[in-house]
Amino acid sequence: MRGRLAGKVAIVTGAGSVGPGWGNGRAAAVLFAREGATVIATDINPAAMEETEKHLAESGGTYALERCDVTDSASIKAMVNSTFERFGRIDILVNNVGGSAKGGAVELSEEDWLKQINYNLTSVFLTCKHVLPIMKAQRTGSIVNTASTSGIRWTGAAQVAYAAAKAGVIQFSRVTAVEYASFNVRVNTIVPGQMHTPMVEARLAHQREGGDVRALLEKRQSRIPMPFMGDGRDTANAALFLASDEARFVTGTELIVDGGMSVRCD
Repeated sequence: MRGRLAGKVAIVTGAGSVGPGWGNGRAAAVLFAREGATVIATDINPAAMEETEKHLAESGGTYALERCDVTDSASIKAMVNSTFERFGRIDILVNNVGGSAKGGAVELSEEDWLKQINYNLTSVFLTCKHVLPIMKAQRTGSIVNTASTSGIRWTGAAQVAYAAAKAGVIQFSRVTAVEYASFNVRVNTIVPGQMHTPMVEARLAHQREGGDVRALLEKRQSRIPMPFMGDGRDTANAALFLASDEARFVTGTELIVDGGMSVRCD
């Protein structure tokens, strides 16, 4: 351990994964534990955290696993209260839950629109709603929310609800950052691009071009100036910086992690 988060208590939502490998939440939970934080890893599906728990145990850090539905205020409140009662503080919140649904303004159903907003944006609002009073009372804290390059530009597919929700995460974070800055509570956003995560691989297998994962990954890679796709570890490294005291004067901003994709002109 290098100890960049020594003495910190960190909640990481979406710490499970649909398959082996490094999703954003899993990677953040494990990295934070290695850096000395006490990590509360949460997911709606405990089975999805089995590999996460294995890595956490190997990290040598202190951790706890909590089932939590971040679209349910009561579930979040119970998780936050349990964390605070057990550890006496909450220093870091990392919001990693999210996922896209394809469809433009006409094709997407109203039901799927509401589900996407709830899953990707309301979840961030609810976790912050329950954690912020604790951070305000402590007069210290760092919240790292996860958006997407879909929230700042066209990324190759019509997924209008996801894009709108992720744009909302960015502005929600900016507004909240200013409101709580005087309490030494920082709020920032990571903006990942087209990463190669377990969720991406699982979902691409069921989509276009006959489920040809290789062809779909090649299409995604073609949009990225760098010669490879990042994964959850790249997102986790960005979260580590924003959560740590090294970013003590950084709030209300975004850190884009996309291999240069969002600054291309074509």
